Amino acid sequence: MSVAEEQPVAALEEYDFEASIGYWTILAARAFQKSLSDELAPHGITFRQSQVLGWLVLHGEQSQVELAGRMLIEPATLVGVLDRMERDGLISRVASPSDRRCKLIRINPAASAVWSKVLSCARRVRTRASAGLTPAQFEALRDIMKTVLHNLDEEAPTRRGCH
Repeated sequence: MSVAEEQPVAALEEYDFEASIGYWTILAARAFQKSLSDELAPHGITFRQSQVLGWLVLHGEQSQVELAGRMLIEPATLVGVLDRMERDGLISRVASPSDRRCKLIRINPAASAVWSKVLSCARRVRTRASAGLTPAQFEALRDIMKTVLHNLDEEAPTRRGCH
């Protein structure tokens, strides 16, 4: 008999995953991300690259720290993605006018064609994801998700500045 078999397994408190907003939100987000990654791959675009472009389109230029916070990854993890995007002419790193040590990430005009492909892929995934929902259900789902985000303060993970 092995040591693992000899020791009793600690009883863990049961959790009702079926009733968990977090459980369903995370599963849906992961499925959406995988579907989008699968759509983007034939175009040579990664999910992370699409996120960078999306956050830059939505919020304009921002520091690497801010961008990483929005993407829920460490700034150091983002470096490789930004290096490749800068090499491909999609983004530029420019000195902040208020802090020369801080680099702001700026979208370049060359990103337009890539962004168009991202949008086409995202629209196809959105169409599949919302299949079977009536317009009223889609609107209700969007409103519910906005409420959940508001309740959890969606900007909390976003770090400010160039720390």
